[in-house]
Amino acid sequence: MNLPNKLTMIRLILVPFYVFFLLMPGIPHHYLIALIIFAAAAYTDHLDGKIARKHNMVTDFGKFADPLADKIMIFSALACFIQLGLTGAVVLIITAAREFAVTSVRLVAADKGKVVAANIWGKLKTVSQIAAVLAVMLFQYIMELSALDIIHFSDPAAVSLWFNIIGQALLWLSVVFTLISGIIYICQNFEFIKNAK
Repeated sequence: MNLPNKLTMIRLILVPFYVFFLLMPGIPHHYLIALIIFAAAAYTDHLDGKIARKHNMVTDFGKFADPLADKIMIFSALACFIQLGLTGAVVLIITAAREFAVTSVRLVAADKGKVVAANIWGKLKTVSQIAAVLAVMLFQYIMELSALDIIHFSDPAAVSLWFNIIGQALLWLSVVFTLISGIIYICQNFEFIKNAK
């Protein structure tokens, strides 16, 4: 297994760790720990692709495992947010629907011997999702520090409300990019759907 594929596996291994800390409010600074682990996992996504392309280490395993690891990483975070009451199920449903649709097109294309590359919108989608997840975790950690009386706000409820509004806006912005990238991807590769038997 080459280095990019090892990084992909590390990303998958990190998922249950940030999920554990995200869902364990009894552990002090659990949001910060989850944020750091998620950020490390997200960085491996950037690193593995960069190394694979630079050193011509692209493999069939990597083509399959890398996008799968990305999906598991994002879906897990969104599912945790739903359980914690930080977002609604619709965000996850739309995100998952897009990923299943795009994966289906890729499978049909692969069956015809075609490799469909990601486009710029797909990259924007991934960046916006990672940024939104990190922001929500950061906002929750700041409010955790406020609850522990480490940070003092004159009106903690108002700060919490604004953090929630900004966090939701970022999550929904990622949903917009998710939808746009999915629609563009399907339109660009509609020939595979149209000619599927």
